[in-house]
Amino acid sequence: MTHHHRAGGEGDAARQAVLALDIGGTKLAAGAVAEDGTLLSFASCPTGAREGPEAALGRLFELGEKVLADADVPIGRLLGTGIGCGGPLDPYAGVLIAPPHLPGWTQIPITDLARERYGVPAVLDNDGTAGAAGEWRFGAGRGVRHLLYLTVSTGIGGGLVLDGRTFRGGAGNGGEPGHITVRSDGRVCKGCGRRGCLEAYASGTSIAERAEEALAEARASGTAGVLAAHQPLTAADVDAAARQGDPLAARVWAETVEALGSGLTSLVNLFEPEMVVLGGGVTRSGERLLGPVRRLVAAQAMGPAARTARIVRAAGGDTAGVLGAAAVGLERLPRS
Repeated sequence: MTHHHRAGGEGDAARQAVLALDIGGTKLAAGAVAEDGTLLSFASCPTGAREGPEAALGRLFELGEKVLADADVPIGRLLGTGIGCGGPLDPYAGVLIAPPHLPGWTQIPITDLARERYGVPAVLDNDGTAGAAGEWRFGAGRGVRHLLYLTVSTGIGGGLVLDGRTFRGGAGNGGEPGHITVRSDGRVCKGCGRRGCLEAYASGTSIAERAEEALAEARASGTAGVLAAHQPLTAADVDAAARQGDPLAARVWAETVEALGSGLTSLVNLFEPEMVVLGGGVTRSGERLLGPVRRLVAAQAMGPAARTARIVRAAGGDTAGVLGAAAVGLERLPRS
């Protein structure tokens, strides 16, 4: 991507960029992001989490150097580094405590390591919080004061912007929409161990698991349909089979929509957001998910809340993690 800013000169002081790093369980991503959200460069690579933190962090920091070189952004024009990662983490001390998607990564002082590597300040935030900030600052939520963000993928994460401020909670990990209860006697949630969490019903992992269980029952009774051809199953397979009219897939999809609608109704009643932004892999099914969820929330939420909340798809796409990390960087890094 070409662009024409050079270090030095009056105009550049106002056009500082952020180095944004996104740490996922399967993928690392980095980008140089201008203050207006323009992605000047982007790169990603596999995390290789099993090789341990040192090797993976080495790759992450190299990726950061690569995107700065690609974007031709000198360190001198860098406001600093914004980092997004799944929790639990301490966003104030800049420490990864023990993220379950990164086995063996305990008490990693990531902002100190980034500061040593690049020589500029660094901040860390939960990737759900970062995602909310990114959609609010650069994406679907520009101009609203109250935004609820959910990413529906392997698990369900998310975050909140309330009164125009990113919400972090008392210990910095607040705004966890995946762990509200939708069925008090329901499935055990792999993310937190409680029963009946939204994540245990509407995440991509859960959609595939529930379909596998239904398929096992159907095989036993000789009624397995379209889904039987897919191994291993994914949430996308379930959606596609439901579209083809497979009754088993349709039942699992309907249960997913019902759980997401129920969870969102509780959240909409609680926060009365102007906008609910849904991102993550499961939302690739578009209106097949969003349409029925919208109808459920409109029918179930309290009148004023139901009328206020627009439910839309996230704008960030594959670069959402990096744009989120950039947004919290721009919000929290000190200005010179």
